[in-house]
Amino acid sequence: MRSYLKLLESVLNKGSLRGDRTGVGTLSLFGTHLEIELDEFHFPLLTTKKIHFKSVVYELLWFLRGETNIKYLKDHGVSIWDEWADEDGNLGKIYGKQWRNFGGVDQISEVMRQLREDPFSRRIVVSAWNVGELDEMRLPPCHLLYQFYVDQKTLSCQVYQRSADLFLGVPFNIASYALLLRMICNTLGLLPGRLLFTFGDTHIYKNHIGKVKEQLSRDPKPLPMLRIKRNPVSIEKYEYADIELTDYNPMPAIKAPIAI
Repeated sequence: MRSYLKLLESVLNKGSLRGDRTGVGTLSLFGTHLEIELDEFHFPLLTTKKIHFKSVVYELLWFLRGETNIKYLKDHGVSIWDEWADEDGNLGKIYGKQWRNFGGVDQISEVMRQLREDPFSRRIVVSAWNVGELDEMRLPPCHLLYQFYVDQKTLSCQVYQRSADLFLGVPFNIASYALLLRMICNTLGLLPGRLLFTFGDTHIYKNHIGKVKEQLSRDPKPLPMLRIKRNPVSIEKYEYADIELTDYNPMPAIKAPIAI
């Protein structure tokens, strides 16, 4: 995860001061990149501060179920979407809806079909950026498009993220897409390859600057190990108990406010 820390340092040192929708203000660079080499055992979960892995897993399972109400998350002790939900827990037509029903198309099922039947296709893409439904989302998608690429028996994924909260959000995004890739590999008998991100507005909120400096003063530890214990009949049938993370010994969490 040194590539992530290098990007964090770059935005801290070279970012431009900008106003933003939240009113907090940011240091920002545009058009940055991150590349992570994956393997069958190690998992790219940040070690210079503790990441709540339970929330990563349940959010991804929630997306794959096509759900957009926070009840499922709340039932499992996950609160990461609370600030954006309405009084009934609804978030509108966000990620899960678009992944599983974009204009009547189940994009996840289609990706799995393509990976089985036409793995060298250049069209193995999922998009959450449904222009006609953006006004019906409590928060438009930040990580809005991703594409899979098969080389021999190795699966890689590239994500485009229009807005990247580098301190709070991006470590979570890395873990989520790494887990999705590992789940797909487990289902299809593929090996994990590379995870790549292209970020649009890559930013550190001004009220996170001190927290960022604290994190950059820490040395990374060895990555944890991840094992998937079961291969269900379809990807949306995975459960939390199927995912086993071991040897995760991060440094303490660094709390920081979320910009709403």
